[in-house]
Amino acid sequence: MTKNNDFSDITYNRKSIRVYDENVKIPHEEMLEMLQKATIAPSSVNMQPWRFVVVESDEEKAKLKPLIRFNTRQNDTSSAMVLIFGDMECYEYGEEIYDQAVAEGKMSQEVRDEQISAIIPYYKNLTKAEMNDVVKIDSSLAAMQFMLVARSYGYDTNPIGGFEADQLAEAFVLSKDRYVPVMILSVGKAVETGYNSIRLNVKEFTTFK
Repeated sequence: MTKNNDFSDITYNRKSIRVYDENVKIPHEEMLEMLQKATIAPSSVNMQPWRFVVVESDEEKAKLKPLIRFNTRQNDTSSAMVLIFGDMECYEYGEEIYDQAVAEGKMSQEVRDEQISAIIPYYKNLTKAEMNDVVKIDSSLAAMQFMLVARSYGYDTNPIGGFEADQLAEAFVLSKDRYVPVMILSVGKAVETGYNSIRLNVKEFTTFK
């Protein structure tokens, strides 16, 4: 597959697409590749709290449909709906992450031990509200990265925030206490051009001190 490496086209011509070619399915290998590239996004102390549920079957889309309010066209036509959750207990993977960094020569054992001994207790002592903020910020970075990666693969996306947040995790057999819904991304081959939109001049809301 020929990928688009034109950074300007990928970023400046990205639009939110709401209607897709219903006959296009994204192979699992390709989806995993795009998600893997999305996780190059930064995260606080590299805890990588993003968790993905790829909803692609008719049965699972039917389960999702009543939970997404005004966004049913995306659900009906997209190749998949990518549910992005933030893991409130992401620190449980801390040792695995830092051990892998040592194994790959990206961190010394000494630095690994020092950081793990500080980071894990710190994360465990955060309030629920503080942890919620951390995982949502980090997972949103991965979401934006995925949208750009998908465009480079020839797909388009639509970030969706209008959904029943209090029901989403349990609907897909996840603990609603541990997994916080952050965003839903529809992804597929566009059959519409999307809307042109404006952006305010950055001078209006930027202050230099």
